[in-house]
Amino acid sequence: MNNQFFKGHGLGNDYIALDPSSLTFKLTPRIIRTICDRNWGIGSDGILALHPTKKADFGLRIYNPDGSEAEKSGNGLRIFGCYLYATRKTRKRKFSVQTKGGLVQVHLGVNGNGYVDEATVEMGRASFQPIALPCSLRVPELIQQPVKAAGQSLRFMGVSVGNPHCIVFKEKGEAWTREDLLEIGPELETHTIFPKRTNVQLAVPIGPKSISILIWERGAGETQASGSSACAAASAAIRLGLVKSPVTVKAPGGNLEVAIDPQYNITMKGPVAEVARGEFSTPFIHHFR
Repeated sequence: MNNQFFKGHGLGNDYIALDPSSLTFKLTPRIIRTICDRNWGIGSDGILALHPTKKADFGLRIYNPDGSEAEKSGNGLRIFGCYLYATRKTRKRKFSVQTKGGLVQVHLGVNGNGYVDEATVEMGRASFQPIALPCSLRVPELIQQPVKAAGQSLRFMGVSVGNPHCIVFKEKGEAWTREDLLEIGPELETHTIFPKRTNVQLAVPIGPKSISILIWERGAGETQASGSSACAAASAAIRLGLVKSPVTVKAPGGNLEVAIDPQYNITMKGPVAEVARGEFSTPFIHHFR
């Protein structure tokens, strides 16, 4: 038992990675909220917990900063791969990870100094069946769905990449603002048509192979970047004929490259960086108890 943790980020979307079997406390929702709090804890957009599995090289459980659990995270998977390599839990540069949102393949990019600085993740296949809509509202899968939020009548596209996403597009040449995100994001996340809540992206096509997005993550709120959000938004944009693959997805924290094949299998590539390693202090653990 060493109570150690690893912290990394992908384009400003930061996670704490750890092995629960090395902790002297359990990761309850209350403890997760405390650890992720940027004033009372370490601060992060979530926790990546190593989990036993027989279905892949490694298992991963992903916890949001509100204590809830996420099925999949593209940035989280890149950080998790960095954590595994940096802490010598593996020396492989390609391995499989089982998440609640499905099995993925991770390919690590190691620089000349021996550090992981980028990763490519095979994220699985996008699904466009409308997410959790009541039967009375179901319509053919390619049609964008109507929804009201923040006093506006909007149309969204529901996409799953192992976790749920709600993408709202503006026309090319227009733009979303942060104020739009802070108003629309939380209302869509918790809208009654999404009983398990959803991730939200406000998207705009900005070129033949590029889009920009603002991100409101389920259980986390506004984030600088999100791998699964980039994959979902790129998949929706391609399905609607707005862009072609490969797609550069521009978020406030930086760019991710998303390639999508004709069957909508997704490969996402982006940077990753280690921030710190440490140990939860005894007084901090006593606070939990």
